[in-house]
Amino acid sequence: LAKTDDRSGVPLRRDLREALRGGDPAVTPAANGFFLVLEGGDGAGKSTQVEAIAEWIRAKGHEVVVTREPGATPIGTRLRSILLDVSSAALSNRAEALLYAADRAEHVDSVVRPALERGAIVISDRYIDSSVAYQGAGRDLAPTEIARISRWATSGLVPHLTVLLDVDPQTARERFTEAPDRLESEPAEFHDRVRSGCLPLAAADPARYLVVDAGQEAEAITTVVRHRLDRLLPLSEAEIKAQEEARKAAEEEARRKAEEEAARKAE
Repeated sequence: LAKTDDRSGVPLRRDLREALRGGDPAVTPAANGFFLVLEGGDGAGKSTQVEAIAEWIRAKGHEVVVTREPGATPIGTRLRSILLDVSSAALSNRAEALLYAADRAEHVDSVVRPALERGAIVISDRYIDSSVAYQGAGRDLAPTEIARISRWATSGLVPHLTVLLDVDPQTARERFTEAPDRLESEPAEFHDRVRSGCLPLAAADPARYLVVDAGQEAEAITTVVRHRLDRLLPLSEAEIKAQEEARKAAEEEARRKAEEEAARKAE
């Protein structure tokens, strides 16, 4: 992991924080909608949690857009094939990083921003932090440069909340039910570096991260995430309407009781 620190004498945590917060364009969440990202190593259970959380948020009355990286657009699908196919073993580390950035640029422009602008809740399986962890820590590239490329590719768009599902890589690998792709096939040392690259990102910006022990049962993980989102998600139109109806009902009940009390005293 020390190799990922491209500035001598600067702690990696500070290096990552400055990479994600500083620079040009400015890092900022969207003004409309809500952008939720799930991160974690391969086999951490991101897909399961994305589905469970999306179902819960839809039940609140929100429009929910579920997406992923790489491969959420027609161009992204082609890039995903290149990036994850085991036949692409000769792909260089820098080319890999740039292909992920290209997918991310197309993803944000075509899927994420349009959905946020109309007020939707966007849930993405992976985003910038995956590149910082996989290509930065995993591939021994400079995390500041990886983050800077993605910042430029996305015009500085950051999630409102990133949920990091943390699990021991060996435990995660035992969950695989299909043949591993190119990255999943990397040796254990690679996945250990990826995990070590994820955790400092969350530690550097705890207000925007939720780290969850992904070794728990899926239902327990969902409960933890829902608890945090209950404090962050905007109200849907259905929830606002329900609150207004409840307020009017409470006022009517209070008025009725006041009239009954006045009538009783008048007897």
